Amino acid sequence: MKKIAIVIACLAAACNSSQKTTTGPTNKVMATVSPTTFANTITEAELKEHLYIYASDEFEGRETGQPGQKKAVEYLKKQYEALGIPAAKSDGNYFQNVPLEMSKLPDGYISINGQEFDLGTDILTFSKAEGDFDEIVFLGYGIDDENYSDYTDMDVNGKLVLIKLGEPKNDQGVYRISGTNEPSIWSNVSESFGKRMEIASGKGAKGVIYYDESNFGRFKQRFSWMKNNDSGQMKLKNNQANDFASILVNAKAAKAIFKDIDSEDSPKSVPVKVSLNVTSENNAIASENVIAIVKGSEIPDEYLVLSSHLDHIGVTASGAINNGADDDGSGTVALLEIAEAFKKAADAGNGPKRSIVFLHVTGEEKGLLGSQYYTDVEPIFPLANTVANLNIDMIGRIDPKREGDRNYIYLIGSDKLSTELHELSEEVNKKYVNLELDYTYNDENDPNRFYYRSDHYNFAKNNIPIIFYFNGTHDDYHRPGDTPDKINYDLLQNRTRLVFYTAWEVANRNARVVVDKAAQ
Repeated sequence: MKKIAIVIACLAAACNSSQKTTTGPTNKVMATVSPTTFANTITEAELKEHLYIYASDEFEGRETGQPGQKKAVEYLKKQYEALGIPAAKSDGNYFQNVPLEMSKLPDGYISINGQEFDLGTDILTFSKAEGDFDEIVFLGYGIDDENYSDYTDMDVNGKLVLIKLGEPKNDQGVYRISGTNEPSIWSNVSESFGKRMEIASGKGAKGVIYYDESNFGRFKQRFSWMKNNDSGQMKLKNNQANDFASILVNAKAAKAIFKDIDSEDSPKSVPVKVSLNVTSENNAIASENVIAIVKGSEIPDEYLVLSSHLDHIGVTASGAINNGADDDGSGTVALLEIAEAFKKAADAGNGPKRSIVFLHVTGEEKGLLGSQYYTDVEPIFPLANTVANLNIDMIGRIDPKREGDRNYIYLIGSDKLSTELHELSEEVNKKYVNLELDYTYNDENDPNRFYYRSDHYNFAKNNIPIIFYFNGTHDDYHRPGDTPDKINYDLLQNRTRLVFYTAWEVANRNARVVVDKAAQ
């Protein structure tokens, strides 16, 4: 794990007084308030009371769009109403409608110069792809970066694009983007696939044919599983008339389009007849984020977002309920308790300087959909004024693979965008809670890729500093055994208090935390 040196001067700037101060016109300190009084209102008993309801059989596993998820959002709404914490939306509605659709696994083929390639064999896609093209634009690696772009002098508007995984090197074998012998994120499919699609779509392309022989088998396994289980893919509803097509191909199909794809990197137009004949049925699904706010007392137009996902995976085929007590009932009830603590502080005249947004997102288990909708489609508050996101996803259990003190928490992403936020987090923990902060899964080479698998990522990709709080997986992960009786409520209390203290410091410091690193 990469360690970051603590610079004393920066630390002093990042962590203002651990207590909130109120100043008069001459900046003379008039009062000092300790956050501990309000942190102590976060208790095992109240967390347990909430969780035994929220992760009960009555909520049917809280699957997105299903009756149990509707019960969950109503429960959250009633809790905020009881606390007297208003809705974030100006119309007083706690619910942010997130329009979703379920696309059944598509069926069909693509034709390349008259030769048919069947879906599930040489080509893969998880949504419809239709259209006829007399040429494609080969874009090399499909990269558009600050120091390098495959799109220079290339018009892709209304066209089908062919790209491949990887990135360019110079004549000395040095990667052109990183400037070193180490590849950048563009060489990692998990980090760059979506980015490539977004860039191409943003430039008007009708779709991308993506060649990555090394990972094709992994995507094919997923496709086969979905086909065998008659499963579909949930996604944000696309209101555009023509959907953007993203198609993965193996070497056979890729070379039928452009035979020199392995050796050629330079973008060019390739004359080839490609016909996309893939159809899919989409069914609309209604779901909701739940959003409340404690308005800032001094800087109300800057926002700290605290998030957790309200959904889980529902009921198994055999009828067993996946209660999701840890995933993410633990984060959900933690958010409620943190909200209550901040509301009590505000009622006592010690409200946070910045506004604190309590964001319960739907569809996390379906692909981070609720948080994607909030950040990419309908931010209730401007992302430019969002100073940080603290995301809680599973903080009630102990990772059986981990050795050491049970009083720990995994932190992921705290140093990815802001050195100040990382140092503030360390200092707050040392002062108030003294958990063991474990950065195992913060490693850039972590094969689990947890940094990209929870809702904070949709904020991080928008250059908003984040911290992801996580206890690790266990034998009951995504199983019916994830029940509230297995939660370690003393740990849930300690971890929730850590998030509260960190939020207190971020919300009450004089200056917002500085972003000193580029989004990954």
